[in-house]
Amino acid sequence: MTKYIFVTGGVTSSLGKGIIAASLAKLLQARGYKVTIQKFDPYINIDPGTLNPYEHGECYVTEDGAETDLDLGHYERFLNVPTSQANNVTTGRIYQHVIQQEREGAYLGKTVQVIPHITDEIKRRMQLLGESNEYDIIITELGGTVGDIESLPFVEAVRQLRWELGANNSLVIHLTLVPYLAAAGELKTKPTQHSVKTLLEYGVQPDILVCRTEHKLSQEIRKKLAQFCNVNINAVVESIDASTIYDVPLLMLKENLDKTALTKLKLSSKNEPDLENWKNFLGKLKNPTNDVNIALVGKYVELPDAYKSITEGFIHAGATNECKVKVSYIAAESVTKENVAEKLKGMDGVLVAPGFGERGLDGKLNAIKYVRENNIPFFGICLGMQCSVIEFGRNVLGLKDANSFEMDANTSNPVINLMEEQKNITNMGGTMRLGAYDCEIKKGTKAFAIYGKTKISERHRHRYEFNNDYLKQYEAAGMIASGFNPETGLVEIVELKNHPFFVAGQFHPELKSTVANPHPLFVSFVAAALANKKSK
Repeated sequence: MTKYIFVTGGVTSSLGKGIIAASLAKLLQARGYKVTIQKFDPYINIDPGTLNPYEHGECYVTEDGAETDLDLGHYERFLNVPTSQANNVTTGRIYQHVIQQEREGAYLGKTVQVIPHITDEIKRRMQLLGESNEYDIIITELGGTVGDIESLPFVEAVRQLRWELGANNSLVIHLTLVPYLAAAGELKTKPTQHSVKTLLEYGVQPDILVCRTEHKLSQEIRKKLAQFCNVNINAVVESIDASTIYDVPLLMLKENLDKTALTKLKLSSKNEPDLENWKNFLGKLKNPTNDVNIALVGKYVELPDAYKSITEGFIHAGATNECKVKVSYIAAESVTKENVAEKLKGMDGVLVAPGFGERGLDGKLNAIKYVRENNIPFFGICLGMQCSVIEFGRNVLGLKDANSFEMDANTSNPVINLMEEQKNITNMGGTMRLGAYDCEIKKGTKAFAIYGKTKISERHRHRYEFNNDYLKQYEAAGMIASGFNPETGLVEIVELKNHPFFVAGQFHPELKSTVANPHPLFVSFVAAALANKKSK
């Protein structure tokens, strides 16, 4: 029978429930258990696809085309196992399904209510992944903070589900904050006590407390938390601030979080967790022999979480190259023809990030022109690839009004055009070209040298594409289309012939980079940046 672990949060948001869930899953996986993680978000949006990145950070896309919360990226990066539509559920999706059922007469004229209809649907979704018998343990992270009005139905669903599952088949981990008051010179347990009390009022007793803290928890503090929160003292787990999120699994191992969870679920500890590869990765991450400076030019740089997967991709690639990647976030709007040299001074490589809309377009084009002309390694992702095509069209081919149909529907040279299947779409949510698509790579190209094979699959999230009417013109001038979708002919990768490293993809390679499998494009780009630095 599949066992269930529920992770809730208290006191404040942004404590790192996703990292704790992913770390525990990693430890259980390393012991030989089949584990997956799912995220239940309490907002009413159907998914984060239509949310501004400033609202919620990046929108993470799964293999099957689900637009999901960025925590699913952590799950995949830690476990090296793909997630799917079923791994992220929002209040909006729950209500949408229940209302649709009501319209179809599925409730036989009954009054549709939060309890039992909404909570029943939440419970159904929580157990969906368990029906396949593919997993031994399913970890469910509840978004938000205990006490929030919007998360009440989820907590109630957990209460009911725990009763239905029976003893030893589920447990609740409550992640909370133990703040340090500098004036008093001590850690305070009262916020955690109040948070657990709120959870108890909803009928849910946590089994394990994971306490975020800036200072080590004394035995006295642990005893106090255990006594006033009704948990065993060995179930009070210290989660001290770490220098990198990739330290957390080892910190949780030291705190016996995995052993405590397995004991409460009446599962054997099996073997000691095999974390040799993880430790090797951490060793390289923390002991670099070089460093490189890479500029990320984008429009959402005030919130680094908007580019979370790109940042993590650089961490994986840096460790592979045994160098520290120092990322400088540069607002695209601030880059002009006059200051581009100053803005990119000292940079060993430049990445132009994905995004939507016209804001910051000129700055991205200025940055690309500069790196193209000065032989600085360049990596473009999605809109970054489209910008490289526009810049080349304007400044090399002489198509002065070359543009994307997205930015100017009246341009006489739409070198980036709206995809044919997108032309009659009016709804914004979930209607882009989403998820994994095949790509065939030409031999003898940089892309082939990077991937080492001709057939790959990458994840997408876009409406616009390279206009193949201009392909011959571009290739004659030196911009090669080195990757194509075999079914549609859509250009997936462009690169420059006579440039140390100028590669751009229509897809999002950052979404497939994990600790166990750093993405080859990131690894090669960092290597090129390192070579560029050494050549100086």
